[in-house]
Amino acid sequence: MRIRTRLLLLILSILFPAVLVASVALWYVYQEQRKAEVAGTREAVRALSLLADRELLAMDGILRTLAAAPALHRGDLRAFYDQARRVAPPGHSVIVVTDLEGRQLLNSRQPFGGPLPKGRSNLMALRRVKGPQGTVVSDLFVAPVGKRPDIAVQIPVQVDGQLRYYLAMGLAAERLVPLLVQQGLPQQWTASLTDRQGRVIARSRDAQKYIGMSVRPALRARIQAGEQSGVHQGVTLSGIQTMAFFSRAPLSGWTVILSVPLEEIRRPAIYAATGFAAMIVLMLALSMAGAHWYARRTAAPIERLRRSAEALGAGEPVAALRSGMAEADAVSRALADAAARIRDNEAELERKVAEAVAAAERAQRALLQGQKLEALGRLTAGIAHDFNNVLQTLSGALQLIPLTQDRARVQALAETCQRAIARATTLTGQMRSFGTVQDARLATVDPAIAVHNVLPMLKNALPNNVELALDLQPAPDGLWPVTIDPLQMELALLNLVINARDAMPAGGRVSVALRNETLPAAVQGQVQGKGLAGELAPGDYLRVSVADTGTGMSQDTLARALEPFYTTKGVDKGTGLGLPQAYGFAVQSNGRLVLDSAPGSGTTVTIWLPRAAGAATAVEEGTRAASPDLQAAEGLVLFVEDDPLVRETMLAALVTAGFEVRAAASGDEALAVLESGAPVRQVFSDIVMPGAIGGVELARIVLTRFPQVRIVLATGYTDSRVNLPGVRLLAKPYDIAELYQALR
Repeated sequence: MRIRTRLLLLILSILFPAVLVASVALWYVYQEQRKAEVAGTREAVRALSLLADRELLAMDGILRTLAAAPALHRGDLRAFYDQARRVAPPGHSVIVVTDLEGRQLLNSRQPFGGPLPKGRSNLMALRRVKGPQGTVVSDLFVAPVGKRPDIAVQIPVQVDGQLRYYLAMGLAAERLVPLLVQQGLPQQWTASLTDRQGRVIARSRDAQKYIGMSVRPALRARIQAGEQSGVHQGVTLSGIQTMAFFSRAPLSGWTVILSVPLEEIRRPAIYAATGFAAMIVLMLALSMAGAHWYARRTAAPIERLRRSAEALGAGEPVAALRSGMAEADAVSRALADAAARIRDNEAELERKVAEAVAAAERAQRALLQGQKLEALGRLTAGIAHDFNNVLQTLSGALQLIPLTQDRARVQALAETCQRAIARATTLTGQMRSFGTVQDARLATVDPAIAVHNVLPMLKNALPNNVELALDLQPAPDGLWPVTIDPLQMELALLNLVINARDAMPAGGRVSVALRNETLPAAVQGQVQGKGLAGELAPGDYLRVSVADTGTGMSQDTLARALEPFYTTKGVDKGTGLGLPQAYGFAVQSNGRLVLDSAPGSGTTVTIWLPRAAGAATAVEEGTRAASPDLQAAEGLVLFVEDDPLVRETMLAALVTAGFEVRAAASGDEALAVLESGAPVRQVFSDIVMPGAIGGVELARIVLTRFPQVRIVLATGYTDSRVNLPGVRLLAKPYDIAELYQALR
């Protein structure tokens, strides 16, 4: 924040209390002005209610004069009738004499002696409540003669000290309108006179339209409840938002309502507050202008200090300044001294930073090396453990064979050795899945056929309480072919189903689903789960999903699930190679594996395999189970193998089968045999061998220089691609039957 801004804020912080006080005063002025307006209006409406009572008192005086008439006391109603019509002309008023039960005896609006109407006012009802004495004022009613809204005042008449009659005077409601109009109210104000039920008796504006109508329900409820006075905010009968001040007249019980539009009631207070606010704003503007001028003058030395600091940051010399401000000059001298010290310390700092960076790089390299060694140690320890078990089985069985004379026992021990070898083959197959090149085992297959081939094995791996559901994409489209190692795919599916089984000790459901999926460029990288996954390029894929309803994995387990030999199962319950093998199979097949799991929600493993360019080939079954065919091929077989044990064993096997065999321990030795002119018809060579010529290089030389010689290559694992026409590949370990078939 700039110094000028800080100074302005400081000045504003000083002005703020004054502005706050002024704002409070402004609010006080506004409220007091409103209170004054409200109080004045309350007094006006109270005065109007007294005026209404004064009109009624005038009617009461007329009635009392008539009540003293001798004709009435003599019972000469004819003479009293003439007198009443003179006092109260029937055009706008009426005199009514009733007996004590309320039956009319005389009505000045009707011919004397003629039929008299029944009264429609509530005078007698009010009389029963108030008692026989005193004056009673009716509510608004429709007069039976003339059919117009009237009001009436009634008094008792005593004759010889006894109550004889009730004398009433009726008056048209419209005769009370001038009482409100003549008060000189502002044009927008409306005065209304209502009876006890909230019906309009008189109104200063549009009286003919609204006489007899009831006021709004909320205000009518307050009037009927008997409130003496109050303020009500609402809408008038003409639809105007107003503040209504009302007051009940003490004699009649009627209510006078003075409705003032909200804008009118607020205007004086707003005018007063606005004037006061204008004064505050003007004072604030003058203060701000003065504060800005002072802040600008004060900030100038600080700005010069800023430029000096920038020069210091750029490594330029800084000279001390004299501004007349003691604090700024002291800072300037300090900057000049700091510039000199910084130049002296830069070289030392650079030297120390270089040393620290070198030390950090050494530590990082050591950390990475340690992590690699830890991973390698965990991997080799797991392999050593499993292979030691295999070797122990083979060693024990081979040691027992010479000690056993029983041929059946010898055959059983040989089968034990075969099972141990099969277990070692499975382990190496799992290890092989972590490699990158498996040309010897790749084939373009129909995934539906591959899954059906392994389906019996999957069912056998599941107990009765676990259901296996298979969901393949139906015809006519069918499933796209994929280029994979079929055995690795079978092993991956078996490992995933076994993991699902172990995650459902109480039973459940395992679903294996295969679907064709096309990923457009718009969703590249979105095919991910909560586990390890990589981006998938746009294109056609076969999606293989294995889902279970088991216990699921925690986030920690999910993070380590693909580590080799990592397992949450008990001792001897799992090797920790199931998921890593499936992951390695997916990567080898140029695909991806996605894990999606949560505790209590089961686990879904999805393998994305790219669609193969060619058509599927038939998957060979039963090759390993076939019995060796000892029929030999014609011609000399050059057997090239660097491992003496393998060479000795397979050489004996080929001789036993009747092949003419010549052995070589390296590619160089094999090339020498070929160049010697030996009648070699076939070359059977390992791929990985010491020396300058490996198996792949030897095959290239043979194809070029000895095209009549056929070639078979064998490998357990190689990081070299084998893409040679006419060259057959065998994967170690291979059965003797496979070798015989390849050579034939």
